[in-house]
Amino acid sequence: MTTDTKTKAKPGRPEGRNAYGEATVPIRIPKSKVTQITDFLKHYALKKSPGSIDFFEHIRQVSAPVVRVELPLYSSKVSAGFPSPCDDHIAKRLNIHDYLVDQEDATFLVTVTGLSMRDAGLLPKDVVVVDRSKNANIGNIILAVVNGEFTIKQLTLGKNGHPVLLPANPDFKPIEIKDGMDFEIWGVVTGSIRKYV
Repeated sequence: MTTDTKTKAKPGRPEGRNAYGEATVPIRIPKSKVTQITDFLKHYALKKSPGSIDFFEHIRQVSAPVVRVELPLYSSKVSAGFPSPCDDHIAKRLNIHDYLVDQEDATFLVTVTGLSMRDAGLLPKDVVVVDRSKNANIGNIILAVVNGEFTIKQLTLGKNGHPVLLPANPDFKPIEIKDGMDFEIWGVVTGSIRKYV
């Protein structure tokens, strides 16, 4: 009787050939969670890069609220001046989660830092809603990763056809994406949230 002394090759990449510098193993995950988990791992690896923002502090995944809260939405428009009484004009009740989120498993909340998008109405500590499932079109405000750093800018095209990330503040320069740069559109900004008090 003979025995085979050869060892089977283990699945996964060889040690040291990935962003983590260690061997990987295959796992089975629900199909609906693939984007969420791969994005988490990718940006977890980036979080130790110099200049990159802390993934856990600035990016949070949207999850369905345990208790649905619906607020009254009045049919009459209210000016910024003295409001007229409108207690009897409730058109419907609005769930903020449903209003802001189209696809839950592809949507994240990102805290804004800096003033580069000031003139687009995005200020520091605002929370923007980012949808990974939407295709980015010219003119959209996007969350991108450029050379390992997150940035929120408006997507435009330069004369040479290369993407240009345009700030909404004249104190900041556009970012032209050139050959060899590490660039990824991470999602489309679909809304924002600001607290005043």
